[in-house]
Amino acid sequence: MKITVSPDSFKGSLSAKQASNVIEQGCQTADPSVAIKKIPMADGGEGTVDALIYSTNGKRLHFEVTGPLGEPISTIMGESGVNHEALIEVASVCGLMQVPKEKQNPLFTTSYGLGELVKKALDVGYRQLLIGLGGSATNDGGLGMLQALGAKFYDENNHEVGFYGNDLQFVACVDLTNLDPRLEKCEIKVASDVENPLCGESGASHVFGPQKGASEQIVKQMDEALANYSQIVERELGQSYKHKQGAGAAGGLGFALMVIGGELTSGAQVVGEIARLEDEIKSSQLVVTGEGQSDFQTFYGKAPGYVAKLAQKYNVPCVLISGAIDDHDGKLRELFSGVFAITNQPMSLEECIENADQLLLQQTANVVHLFNNLRK
Repeated sequence: MKITVSPDSFKGSLSAKQASNVIEQGCQTADPSVAIKKIPMADGGEGTVDALIYSTNGKRLHFEVTGPLGEPISTIMGESGVNHEALIEVASVCGLMQVPKEKQNPLFTTSYGLGELVKKALDVGYRQLLIGLGGSATNDGGLGMLQALGAKFYDENNHEVGFYGNDLQFVACVDLTNLDPRLEKCEIKVASDVENPLCGESGASHVFGPQKGASEQIVKQMDEALANYSQIVERELGQSYKHKQGAGAAGGLGFALMVIGGELTSGAQVVGEIARLEDEIKSSQLVVTGEGQSDFQTFYGKAPGYVAKLAQKYNVPCVLISGAIDDHDGKLRELFSGVFAITNQPMSLEECIENADQLLLQQTANVVHLFNNLRK
């Protein structure tokens, strides 16, 4: 029997690669004869670069850039093993995980480092860029990134504004003439796991701002600032992007990346196609996927949902094993043949995270044991 193992990361505990290894062990615990194909997944957020490096036998490059709080940080950029493409991940440059809980506030975070990393990719000679959105600590609409790439933003007194989220409200005019000219010769793919527009009730500030430390008052302030900022940028360009799907991804970085020519696409689809996931699934008897928490968002752009839809296409059973399940109505069973949480007794979130590897291994073994018995 062949099992394709294709989980996303279990955030805070296991990377997608680590989760794949644990699930493999669980499968072999239940049935040592199974053939396992591991394809760690990601959907544009944390772990996207690692998944692509693994799938393409690529390599890592190390750089120093500006972090989300404005301080220097060390980060990575991947190089694809199948073409000369730079692999960049927002979560590793201006990610929420990089900001201590007590300092999480999107008014005082910046995407400047992402622009610096894009410039470094251009300096190295890359003209194909794949940028994974997701997991950002920012809500600056890409203001910082665009400044790092040469754009100038001014207030009503013609003074340049800063590069934090709080500085958006002061933007009165923009000059894009000094954007790095090499961008015009680039192919920029943007891998995203969300479809939100930039502004409004379903936009970046209202939907994701609270997760980044924004109060109700800050959410309102930032949504208004993004609306004003985007109007000024779009007037300069003569084009509109703020209502497009994905413009609100990563605190509005989706919008800014479209401004410089980026093409937004499903992150899970990008990773899956590069890893040839569909070919592996159609020759499998079982697919096992997972993530840290599963809920209604799993249907919309998340990696396990993409994996399940491919499995449905070929009528292959697909089982979801997650750190936590929030699905009171059982909707996830429309996607998956079985839905399981890794917890096996009452425990705190901290205990679950600490013991995620053993819990995942045990639950996987249970699932495969059941599946084998049902096949007899």
